[in-house]
Amino acid sequence: MYVPKAFAEHDAALLHEAIARYPLATLVTAYDGALVANHLPMLAAPDRPDTLLCHVARANPVWTTVDEQAEVLAVFTGPEAYISPSFYATKREHGRVVPTWNYVAVHVYGTLRVLDGPAALRRIVGLLTAAHEASREQPWHVEDAPEAYVEQQLGAIVGLELHVARVIGKWKLGQNRSEADRAGVEAGLRASSHANDRETADAMVELRARET
Repeated sequence: MYVPKAFAEHDAALLHEAIARYPLATLVTAYDGALVANHLPMLAAPDRPDTLLCHVARANPVWTTVDEQAEVLAVFTGPEAYISPSFYATKREHGRVVPTWNYVAVHVYGTLRVLDGPAALRRIVGLLTAAHEASREQPWHVEDAPEAYVEQQLGAIVGLELHVARVIGKWKLGQNRSEADRAGVEAGLRASSHANDRETADAMVELRARET
């Protein structure tokens, strides 16, 4: 990923927070000279933050092609929005502005290991469920389903463990623009009817708060 210095994010806590907030990853692997992409929710193991956990359908051939020595890439995408030149204060001054896109992205590189034991699979499913049900007033638990059904479903999946080697973060949120331009973009996105636009405005505000 091309990351100009102005957009690089190195704060480990912030990178892990983004992964937790936007957990659906695009996992890119290579097999037989071809790239393969799968979209999988991932989360950090509570006892090993440098390890990400997920699972795939047993029918998905990706787990059968895992090479534990080969590098893989998991891409996490945060808020993103089209930026109109009309948002910029400098448009009214000289007109030398063009459209762009603001976004947050985290790229995680590492190696994969297959986890296929019943206990490991139950743990992964339990952790993922607890994480994504936590905000609900009445969270659903794996134990709410009949045990025989749970065992059947666990038999239809395979776990994957991504051992993290390096993480690259890119917060492209207008850091290269003037304060007036950034304020104009935030206001323009905030007025949008699209949730992604408003969430991108929130990310811009959070970034500016960290800069002060």
